[in-house]
Amino acid sequence: MVAHFTGRNIALLLASSAIAASLIAVGCSGGGGSNTDSTATTSGSGGGATAASSPSTGASASSGASASGTSSSTSSGTSTGTSPGTGTSTSPTVVTHSMDVATYHNDIGRTGQQLAETVLTPANVNSTTFGKLAVFSVDGAVDAEPLFLSNMTIAGGAHNVLYVATENASVYAFDADSGTVLWKTTTLKSGETPSDDHSCPQITPTIGITATPVIDRTRGANGAMYVVGMSKDGAGAYHQRLHALDLTTGAELFNGPTDITATYPGTGSGSQNGTLSFDPGQYAERASLLLLNGVVYTAWTSHCDILPYTGWVIGYNAATLQQASVLNLTPNGQMGAIWMSGAGLASDGASIYFLDANGTFDATLDGNSMPIHNDFGNGFLKLGTSPALSVTDYFEASDTVAESNADEDLGSGGALVLPDLADASGAVHHLALGAGKNSVIYVVNRDSMGKFDSNADHLYQEIVGQITGPMFAMPAYFNGAVYFGSIGDSIKAFSITNAALSTTPASKTANTFGSPGATPSVSANGAANGIVWAVENGTVAVLHAYDAGNLARELYNSNQAAGARDQFGQGNKFITPMIANGKVYVGTKNGVGVFGLLSH
Repeated sequence: MVAHFTGRNIALLLASSAIAASLIAVGCSGGGGSNTDSTATTSGSGGGATAASSPSTGASASSGASASGTSSSTSSGTSTGTSPGTGTSTSPTVVTHSMDVATYHNDIGRTGQQLAETVLTPANVNSTTFGKLAVFSVDGAVDAEPLFLSNMTIAGGAHNVLYVATENASVYAFDADSGTVLWKTTTLKSGETPSDDHSCPQITPTIGITATPVIDRTRGANGAMYVVGMSKDGAGAYHQRLHALDLTTGAELFNGPTDITATYPGTGSGSQNGTLSFDPGQYAERASLLLLNGVVYTAWTSHCDILPYTGWVIGYNAATLQQASVLNLTPNGQMGAIWMSGAGLASDGASIYFLDANGTFDATLDGNSMPIHNDFGNGFLKLGTSPALSVTDYFEASDTVAESNADEDLGSGGALVLPDLADASGAVHHLALGAGKNSVIYVVNRDSMGKFDSNADHLYQEIVGQITGPMFAMPAYFNGAVYFGSIGDSIKAFSITNAALSTTPASKTANTFGSPGATPSVSANGAANGIVWAVENGTVAVLHAYDAGNLARELYNSNQAAGARDQFGQGNKFITPMIANGKVYVGTKNGVGVFGLLSH
């Protein structure tokens, strides 16, 4: 993304003083003929791992509610407890690691819903009974969402484990309840440092681990965490590497790490003799990793919007770390990177969905309504994965070329795959949605996304004018509602009826969120006790909690208690709150804030 606030984008972003005041904090980059289904309508290892036993700096992490208070767990990870289906059943059910958060926004659909939360409720989340328990200190900014695994055996003991990655290229495993550091490792090789930031504020001051890792508890002897680390060596060369770390020790697995390299046929930006080569110094891995059918997928944005760059998706075999597939999205053009403000590639279990940043789109289409040069910049894209990565469907707005030229791209936001939804006739629809800088909510039919027509948009549903700021975040889904938090706007809930979003918000928060808006997360016990969590960025970050059924009812925020009791540090751009086992974890510039029920 270049010329970040130009043309139509300026008019949009300066539409309200609240939005205008927030632009500085966003930085120089945001995100970085057709088949139709129009049943809904438009609305206007280098250092190796080290073990440690001392607790992290911060307040005592007293556990407001331990795992044993809500379930009976075994070493195999099977637990017995109340059924999460309705929140009211008392008949026991057997589940496997139900509290785990092993990937960005809880699942590969990126819904953001934690449905195994039996401790936190709208009745006890308030400033009297709920607040800050600790800050787990780390050695750099936490841009990746923290991850959580329940009942892990480490050094002979059972632990709930919080995994934290930093921009200083470190990975920590904390006891999630006590704050003890169980192990720590680095993704740097000897003589290396984290990457510099090229003197721009996109990812700053250093770039180590930016993307949220992904965990596979079944891989290897103890499970594996997949992490991408960026570094710079003593000769000034940049490196991007994929690591697989043992969940119990942090040791490298599968003969890793592997250096990320790739080539692809094309005449686009930076090509030589008809071939594009992936240059690790030109890219950053901001989008969260996706593990799908034994392949770890990485998606690449530019390093500070410095040309030449194009749009890469690269997959690696999870068992071997060998490259499995490569796709370039603008092979004969330029830009088209994948930013999404840290959101992850989404999936329905078969295909991959995401929002691409501004870049070349071939407005001339072939006989199958596909761009003639295979350039898909600024699109809502669907990828097939077999036999190789390929764009199998897409949606482009009718004014996509003008939007790219004005840096008003779709790729500043993240995509969400909705659960199957039935309309009034009982017909089932497979939908996905997202929004970008133009503040339009696009809902696509995953079976026929709409492709491109310069005269009109052909897609399932398009909602205009209901989110008032650009999206530098992704929405969340829970119990028939979708929650958006754009810049300068309230968090707004759109209800789903007959497989369509409401054309106006069903509820909204009384307060607004400055730059970069907010990516909500939801905790609930099945369909009961839904709470929407969101972090307000700023010099002093603020954690908010709202009733998921009525966002106008704020349950708690971390500024309510007297003094600085619940303050937890400086806000961090694009951070996503994570909820597990009665606690809420929030990344900051130098740690993770831990919230839960207070001991009295």
